[in-house]
Amino acid sequence: MPVEPPPTNWAFPDPRGADPNGLLAVGADLEPATLLAAYRNACFPMPVRGSQIGWWSPDPRGVVPLDGLRLTRSLRRSLRRYEIRVDTCFDQVVASCADPGRPHGWINDDIAAAYRILHTLGWAHSVETWDAEDEILAGGLYGVSIGGLFAGESMFHLRTDASKVALVALVDLLRTDGIAGRLLDVQWVTPHLATLGAVEVSMTQYLDLLEVALRVPQPPW
Repeated sequence: MPVEPPPTNWAFPDPRGADPNGLLAVGADLEPATLLAAYRNACFPMPVRGSQIGWWSPDPRGVVPLDGLRLTRSLRRSLRRYEIRVDTCFDQVVASCADPGRPHGWINDDIAAAYRILHTLGWAHSVETWDAEDEILAGGLYGVSIGGLFAGESMFHLRTDASKVALVALVDLLRTDGIAGRLLDVQWVTPHLATLGAVEVSMTQYLDLLEVALRVPQPPW
């Protein structure tokens, strides 16, 4: 079971008060308790203005309904190509997501270190797509699991469909025990995520979903 850290000294504002870009607040820290409080308050960190921490709560919010995942024929073929592993190389997944050569990169050393600590405490997880033939990490994702909430942070791929396969595997993991109320948060709906069934919900809807999800037991990682 995850280890609950001592409470944070920071209080987050109402998540419905974000600006049109989704920015809710600036400042605070990246301590484990602060991060957990943020997710429980419907927001998440991304740097702004250099190294300052921004706390974001976009409206509408992107989610992937666990019963609404879309699998194309080519993606179904890719599912047979890769092997799925969980939490075997968390740091490598984060480092790959943080590759400075990727466009719009935002994961800096402070972010990576903060999520490494969350992982050590049992709150952050990686879902990894391995090329079984060549035995390489072909893609993956990482995020934060609190009760029935999985807040996806970033994903990457080095081979075709590898990040999509990781997301499919994550949905399967969240559905394994059949418990209703789990929530897969993907922050914003990108064209990439939309092809997999991601949809937008209003902040009001998201808060209702989050309230239910936080009461649901942790998935069996």
